[in-house]
Amino acid sequence: MADTAGLRACGAAFWAGAAAGWIRHADRQDETGRPLGAAAMDRLAARPAERILDVGCGCGGTTAEIAAAVGETGAAIGVDIDVAMVTAARRRFPIDGYPGIQFQVADIETLDVVPGAPFDAAYSRMTLMLLADPVAGCRTIRRSLRPGGRLAATVFRDSGVNPWLSAAMLGAAPHLGPLPPLPVGDEPGPFALADPARLVRILTTAGFTAVTITQCDVTLETPDDADAVAEWLIEVGPAGTAYRAAPPAGQASARTGVARLLGRFREPGVGYRLPTGLWLVTANAAGTPTHHETREDNIQ
Repeated sequence: MADTAGLRACGAAFWAGAAAGWIRHADRQDETGRPLGAAAMDRLAARPAERILDVGCGCGGTTAEIAAAVGETGAAIGVDIDVAMVTAARRRFPIDGYPGIQFQVADIETLDVVPGAPFDAAYSRMTLMLLADPVAGCRTIRRSLRPGGRLAATVFRDSGVNPWLSAAMLGAAPHLGPLPPLPVGDEPGPFALADPARLVRILTTAGFTAVTITQCDVTLETPDDADAVAEWLIEVGPAGTAYRAAPPAGQASARTGVARLLGRFREPGVGYRLPTGLWLVTANAAGTPTHHETREDNIQ
């Protein structure tokens, strides 16, 4: 397994290459991908005048949703490691239309606290699993919250309850150039936090209390457009950079390969229904971490 610094560098390079796909499909990510964070958004229960941190804001859709909830007297601060996606977020959700919204380029793992702290709450949709050092990242989040501040987040569970996730890689790979290696063990990736006990250990070590990990099953629903759905999943996944570099014939073959593997999730004339298994994570920022806080008996 690579060292943390190496994993962090690989992650930054990956997102720099992947950003073009996320920007291109930003509207679809906001709409079709909303169920990925809906349970955490509901649990967050953002209130007017609150200051809320959005960790891993991507192209800004979740931050804008939070900004609408906290209103003109509140603040929604989105942070992401990728410059291009933060630039896209600022363009998509300008402050004149979304009072109180801000976007920052930042590596949550290397900050002491996020500028603008303290926050009343923090939200994260599918980002904690991508951290090279999740304890460091969660510690920064905890230090950026006021005492008693709350965290609500989602991450993927294991690959067995997310059967469609591998389709974009396996279906596209034979038709594209070299792809990045798949994560090994606890390395950053979609299933890095599939073990709920590990999630509890990370959060309690980072100083959170009242940690709960709750099973959450959702379905991503898309139109019945095989080509568009395949391209979306390729472009926001690990095959995206190679796909964009491939000639048109290779891209078309990659889409066909992915669509074939997605066929079992298609209802003709209706669309694709992608079953997705998540963990809903909640916690409070209260006190500092101690040895006895690391416990594994609060998994629901």
